[in-house]
Amino acid sequence: MSLGVIGYAGAMGRWQPDARGRLEQAALTLYGQHGFDNTTVAEIAERAGLTKRTFFRYFADKREVLFWGAQTLEQLFVQEVAEAPASAAPLDAVAAALDAVAPMFEERREFAVRRQQIIAANPELQERELIKLASLSRAVAEALRRRGVGDAAATLTAEAGITVFRVAFERWVDEGNQQPLQELMRESLDELRAVAAAR
Repeated sequence: MSLGVIGYAGAMGRWQPDARGRLEQAALTLYGQHGFDNTTVAEIAERAGLTKRTFFRYFADKREVLFWGAQTLEQLFVQEVAEAPASAAPLDAVAAALDAVAPMFEERREFAVRRQQIIAANPELQERELIKLASLSRAVAEALRRRGVGDAAATLTAEAGITVFRVAFERWVDEGNQQPLQELMRESLDELRAVAAAR
């Protein structure tokens, strides 16, 4: 959901490139070693070779290190739904959005796996994840309404699409998985269509 982490060496100036990436990497390492609750912003900044002030230029709090890319994801989802052909059925518009967001994650699978492990170990972070997914679903539903989809159908389609995304994502970050996220999302969507079509 976020930019790749760039390696660094030598002194860390305030305007050193990719400060966000270094803070993110430092936070994930410390969360993994000491736990989310036992890690402070000061420790993250110190490990990244930056100041607390710099940390707060990029993140509102230490939770947002794990969630700051949610807005970018939401914007891409909404854009792809809006730009789907006018003839596309609501679920097909959401399917196009699912295809479009997959590349955001593929280059960051190692980060995603580590992030998921941290979230799974912390109820507060799990709640935050659910809030972000709910926000994404509402945004997608609104994008569908702007395409002329009725309220109930828009809500149901958006919820179904985000559920497909969540189920596929959980399979994708499993350490034994070898399939790309896009393929997993398509499989999950096919399974949803099959269930809906069953009599």
